[in-house]
Amino acid sequence: MRLLVVGAGEMGRWVADAIAASPDAFDGDVSVTFADADREVAEDAAATRDAAVYPSDAEPGSEGPFDAVCLAVPIPAVEPAIAEWAPAADGALFDVAGTMGLPLSAMRSAAAEADGTVREYGSFHPLFAPPRTPGTVAFVPGEDGPLLSGVREAIRAGGNEVFETTAAEHDAAMETVQASAHAAILAYGLVAADADVREEFHTPVSERLEGLVETVTEGSPDVYADIQLAFDGAESVAAAASRIADARGDREAFRTLYREAGTARRRERHE
Repeated sequence: MRLLVVGAGEMGRWVADAIAASPDAFDGDVSVTFADADREVAEDAAATRDAAVYPSDAEPGSEGPFDAVCLAVPIPAVEPAIAEWAPAADGALFDVAGTMGLPLSAMRSAAAEADGTVREYGSFHPLFAPPRTPGTVAFVPGEDGPLLSGVREAIRAGGNEVFETTAAEHDAAMETVQASAHAAILAYGLVAADADVREEFHTPVSERLEGLVETVTEGSPDVYADIQLAFDGAESVAAAASRIADARGDREAFRTLYREAGTARRRERHE
C-alpha cells in the first residue's frame, strides 16, 4: 500500500510506524510518504524511517496517487486538510485528528467520485499519546473496505484494541473523558502551583493527582487547547466545583454530592 501521511508529528509518525510494521495487512507491500506544513518536520520523520517526503514544490494531489491518505493534523486544520489532500487518495481517506463528526462529514463529501462511487473513508482516534502505546483506538467507519480493514489489522497488530463507535457517541464522550478531565486536572495543577506544600504532606490521592498533572502538562499546550476549543466540558467542571464550594457549610449537601459522584462511578463500572 502507498500511504501518504499528512502531518508528520507524533500521531502521524505513530500511524506510519503501525502500518509499516504490518505489511501483511496490505499484501506484503507498504510505502510511506510524509507531508507537513513544515518541511523540516516531514524530513525528520522520514529520516529515521524507510519513507519519502512529499515534494515541497508540488501541489497537494499532484503527486501520487496514493492508495490511502491519512490526515494527522491538529483539530482546527483537519477540514481544510481533507479538502486539500483528498485528490491524492486513490482508495481511502482517514484521519486521526481527535474529533469525528466534522472530519467524517468533510471526508464524505471529499470521497465521492464523479461517477457516483465513494472511496473508503473513516475516522480513528487513538485514546492515548503515542509514547504510551499500546492502547485503545476508537473507529467510526464512513465507507468501509479492504484498505481500512488493513489499517485496523495493522493497529491491532501493535497490541492496540480497536473498537467501533459512532461520531455522535465519540464526540459526546470526549466532552467528559478529555475536555472535563483535562480541565479538572489543570485546575488542581493551578491550585497546587500556588501552594507551598512539603513533599512529606502528600497523600496517595494528591500524589496521583500530581502524576496526572505531570502527564497532561508534558504534552503540547496547543493540542490541549484544541481539545478545549472542540469540546464542551470545562464549564461542567466549573459548575461542579461551584456546587462543592456551596456545600462547604452544609454537611448533608456535601454528603449528597459525595454519594452522587460515587454512585455514578459504580454505575459505569457495572454497565
